[in-house]
Amino acid sequence: MSDQPGRALYGETLWISPYVFSSFVALHEKGLAFVVDEVSLLENAQQADAYRERSLTARVPMLDDGGFCLAESSAIADYLEDAYPAPGHPRVFPENLRDRARARMLMAWFRSDLGAVREERPTTTMFYERATRPLSSAGIEAAGKLIRGAESLLRPGASSLFGAWCLADSELAFMLHRLILNGDEVPARLRAYAQAQWQRPVVRAFIDHSRPVKLPREYWLMPVHPADNEFARAAREEASRS
Repeated sequence: MSDQPGRALYGETLWISPYVFSSFVALHEKGLAFVVDEVSLLENAQQADAYRERSLTARVPMLDDGGFCLAESSAIADYLEDAYPAPGHPRVFPENLRDRARARMLMAWFRSDLGAVREERPTTTMFYERATRPLSSAGIEAAGKLIRGAESLLRPGASSLFGAWCLADSELAFMLHRLILNGDEVPARLRAYAQAQWQRPVVRAFIDHSRPVKLPREYWLMPVHPADNEFARAAREEASRS
């Protein structure tokens, strides 16, 4: 498949989505030219008829690759690896079959498990105000599970999970930074690994991208957030007083 023009990644306006981050990194690491179109989730723009029809899921990220539209970051990563394979383009998954399977397992795990870490250390606490409460017992358990899994795969002294960088490295570093940036305990070896991954140029391009100075209050009022989420509850209480 040729590297055709008209490639766009649809993200969100706050630049805090771990899933948009994953697709952004994958596209850059593949060496593919693209533009980022921001979708305002605060204004429910993902539910607009045109966007919903193209994405099917009404979610971000969505990739438009010359008219072919695909949502869900894991599907986007798999598509990019198949559509723009090595050696013509750099790999975003390990070359070895079993390592590649493990990398995909990790990425699925980050999305389907560890919910207490995602809820108690949301990405807003990475890019805006830090968390003010310690992890709950469920959060401690989930963080421990994440740390044990990372320690079992990352060899001592290694700078990547599978011998060379892959997309799972960037996603693991993102997960670990939910804890690191909020002052939670992370073993020194994993902290050094995550901080080194955090300096990768494409990762910095996302992390350092301009975003609104202050998190809009409306963010936590969106129905996607559980009613018992502490951040959503605080936003509702503030709204009721104003």
